[in-house]
Amino acid sequence: MRMLLLFFFGLIVSGGWLKADMPWIRVSDDAAGFVESETGKPFTPWGFNYDRDTQGRLIEDYWIDQWKTVEEDFQEMKALGANVVRVHLQFGAFMESPTAPRQRSLDQLARLLELASQTGLYLNLTGLGCYHKQDVPPWYDQLSEAQRWDAQAVFWKAIAEVCADRSVVFCYDLMNEPVVPGGDKKRDDWLGAGFGGKHFVQFISLDRDGRVRHEVARSWIEKLVAAIRQVDTRRLITVGMVDWSLDRPGLTSGFTPDKVSDQLDFISVHIYPESGKLDEAMDTLRAFAAVGKPVVIEEIFPLKCKTSELETFINESRSHASGWFGFYWGTPPQELDASRSIGEAMTLRWLELFQAMSVKD
Repeated sequence: MRMLLLFFFGLIVSGGWLKADMPWIRVSDDAAGFVESETGKPFTPWGFNYDRDTQGRLIEDYWIDQWKTVEEDFQEMKALGANVVRVHLQFGAFMESPTAPRQRSLDQLARLLELASQTGLYLNLTGLGCYHKQDVPPWYDQLSEAQRWDAQAVFWKAIAEVCADRSVVFCYDLMNEPVVPGGDKKRDDWLGAGFGGKHFVQFISLDRDGRVRHEVARSWIEKLVAAIRQVDTRRLITVGMVDWSLDRPGLTSGFTPDKVSDQLDFISVHIYPESGKLDEAMDTLRAFAAVGKPVVIEEIFPLKCKTSELETFINESRSHASGWFGFYWGTPPQELDASRSIGEAMTLRWLELFQAMSVKD
């Protein structure tokens, strides 16, 4: 009888008859972090980037035919102590044309909202992904800058219409690691260099045409935020910035935090501390925090340092950061074999650290 009742309860929830949403999250009054809107109870984002599976597939590659896998992964992330999951939505999966969203993907997104709500996990929805170059629609790359921004605005308005009344969405992240070209030479590719077969960096322009870089970034942010605000006036909005976005000598992105954050509710930065250089990572974090808005370290992992060093950095970063996102690729700790590969050993140590530290949050 109990299993039958659970079955019918699941049907009711998935059918939209009952919404089991969590409290809305907003920026705290002192702009130091986040709180539940109604109660003022502090909320600390502590979660995972759910950006691929162990086979390198993106969520849109399997979230229809293998929905059970998504359900299991969400349950596993919850069991590890996460309260937010960062999901990366691909532009090509959600857009039929520059002006027409793909309804099947929007329906599946609505299903994901229900799953997250039932599991007790908030969502960080990061959009406009072009991680697999082969999946980018040919027509998308043929658009002019203005046309491309228009199509991106259609994408975000469609996403926001699905999510507008759902508190389970913690935030919208406009794009993962956007960049404005720094040189005077016109680019011929919207995507940055690949990493592990994926393109995480994306250019929002091919030609600055004499414009100041941060002004291009500001205009782009303003356009997408305006599209979202037409249908969703409440959601937190951010942008996933690379750590070299600061106005410093050397490589920069054009998304200088203190010059582009007016329209953003909080700052997201991706920091991978290097072994023996934790002080440098902390200096970078302090510079982002100097903007005066909450800072979330949206990507962090022991990629360039020991797990013990990462633990030290996370603990020291608490005076400047208001949230942290690591990575989860669908294999729980008990199924990882540390002796099989360096990658599995690294992932196992990370998940053990994440679970141990989640008790403190």
